[in-house]
Amino acid sequence: MLDPKFIRENPDLIKKVCAQKNINLDVDRIITLDSEKRDLLKQVEIIKSEKNKASEEIAKLEGEAKQKAIAEMQEVGKKEKGLSPRLQEVEEELQKLLLIVPMPSSPETPEGKDDTENKELYTWGEIPVFDFEIRDHVALGEKCDIIDIPRGAKVGGARSYYLKNEGMRLELALMMYTLDKLVKKGFTPMIVPNIVNYDAMVGTSYFPGGEEQAYAVGVEKAPGQPVESDKKYVAGTAEVALTSYHSGEILEEASLPRMYCGFSTCYRREAGTYGKDTHGLYRVHQFQKIEQVIICKNDPEESKKMHAMILKNAEEVLQDLKLPYRVVAVCTGDMGQGQYYKNDIETWMPSRNSYGETHSCSTFHDFQSRRLNMRYRDQDGKVNFCHTLNNTCIASPRALIPLLEIYQQKDGSIEIPKALQPYMGGQKTIDPR
Repeated sequence: MLDPKFIRENPDLIKKVCAQKNINLDVDRIITLDSEKRDLLKQVEIIKSEKNKASEEIAKLEGEAKQKAIAEMQEVGKKEKGLSPRLQEVEEELQKLLLIVPMPSSPETPEGKDDTENKELYTWGEIPVFDFEIRDHVALGEKCDIIDIPRGAKVGGARSYYLKNEGMRLELALMMYTLDKLVKKGFTPMIVPNIVNYDAMVGTSYFPGGEEQAYAVGVEKAPGQPVESDKKYVAGTAEVALTSYHSGEILEEASLPRMYCGFSTCYRREAGTYGKDTHGLYRVHQFQKIEQVIICKNDPEESKKMHAMILKNAEEVLQDLKLPYRVVAVCTGDMGQGQYYKNDIETWMPSRNSYGETHSCSTFHDFQSRRLNMRYRDQDGKVNFCHTLNNTCIASPRALIPLLEIYQQKDGSIEIPKALQPYMGGQKTIDPR
């Protein structure tokens, strides 16, 4: 959420950002409502001042003069009551619109309409060359009996799967290796709630606007009858719970930055992606993730430093696994509503003969903290809104795609990266069954 004053002073900028981020919003309506709200509040304050002053004077009056003053104040009270419904209407409409206003992107963000216009910044690692006909991760998973998609679809529907045997252990190895790495860097590890309140989704800017991507929790009382909502949602990332952890609180500057890493199972409906990336484990409804969240001072330079740090953490995991990747600057049309700057990491996937997105790293400045009312008190005693950032340090099973495909052998076996072998009981290969 942006400060209404900033919107008033920069209407053309906000209109431009809405166009860049493909957000349909009547900015002029916001400015009109904000003006009316301030006018109504001013009138209410004048009336309250008059009432307070009159109350003191009435206490000193007697007889007819007192009754006349009381009658006059009753009229003033009626006027105040008349303003209240309109003030409430204006505040409610204004709040709904303010929740849609996007965050302006950084000067470093490339302009573009969608992910095809993201800008490659640099690459790491050598693209593997095979002297045999490669298998994709699904064929490898079936040959080694570690992935079962048909039975996953039978039980859970499209985009569902089973990881079994070393597939399940390999995913947990990825999670534990990443978690241990972050803990050594000073991150506080958490297992977070997967089911969250509406306010947490609004506070992290997933709602309003992203409801169709989230699974709502509810109960169907009888077949064919409307579902009774619990007004709770299954989160698509640990970011929601981690960033909301200090909502409504005032932290002390000396305690910042707060560095959290959360393990969670994530759930996404993937609405609007029918027919897109349907093969294998690239786009699924349920996955595991280790997420980094930073809460820091309201300082652009501090945010920039934190962004570089959490991006580097994710890159180090891929480097330890010796998986080639590239880092891109995400363009305006591919960014979320609240993101100020965003990088994606795309890892090489042999079966696609291209890079595929495996990580994202986002800076929000105070966009989320304003919605969450998450602040800190600085050394001078001034209360400021925090800055927030987040990054996917590892997400699986998508991360298994490059891992399985790059480490495959001619006979269909799969080497286990050295970094993960201690988490697999020393096992070095996954052999066909």
